[in-house]
Amino acid sequence: MSVRGRFISIEGGEGVGKSTQIAALAEHIRQNGLEVVITREPGGTEGAEAIRQMVLGGSAERWLPRAEALLFAAARSDHVERLIEPALASGKWVISDRYIDSSRAYQGAGSGLSDADILTLHHIGSRGMMPDRTLVLRLDAKEAAARAAIRDQNAPDRIQGRTENFHSDVDVAFVSYAECEPRVRLVDASGAADEVTARLWTEVSDLMDDA
Repeated sequence: MSVRGRFISIEGGEGVGKSTQIAALAEHIRQNGLEVVITREPGGTEGAEAIRQMVLGGSAERWLPRAEALLFAAARSDHVERLIEPALASGKWVISDRYIDSSRAYQGAGSGLSDADILTLHHIGSRGMMPDRTLVLRLDAKEAAARAAIRDQNAPDRIQGRTENFHSDVDVAFVSYAECEPRVRLVDASGAADEVTARLWTEVSDLMDDA
């Protein structure tokens, strides 16, 4: 019987370098002889990717907060059932670029819905499945905005392009989760990329004990 894999989510605001660090962290884990699946939210499966196109495209007013939250929950439900759970059951590690805490921060704190409402949707759609570890990358707001502008070529999607106050509320929400939930760890995303990767590895290396 294979040992169940571990599930890590990588979170943070715009421009903090999640994609770069996910690839680097996955390589560290593979060097320890483990198989890693990299995925993203919304997305990861055919159905969830279709929802991604719906929810991230179009005008800022395309979806009202409740409808947006429902769409994200639906995408996650498919993602968990079709990709994440089967991968973990087969002993693979899964690293997801965003998961439930992004919904809590973006559709909850940022958009004004209650945390309880977002978590209720998560319990209904994904049976409340939580990561083994959540790493929140944090960076100075001005530096993050500059990085995001380069990444997006000044054409952000409908969520990336929201106001500075919105993104500040998102960051505050992520910090609040780390203050009360042991699985959530804040990681300084400043400095050289390999230094950031080393910080991430420090926060997950204990998960290797049962691997």
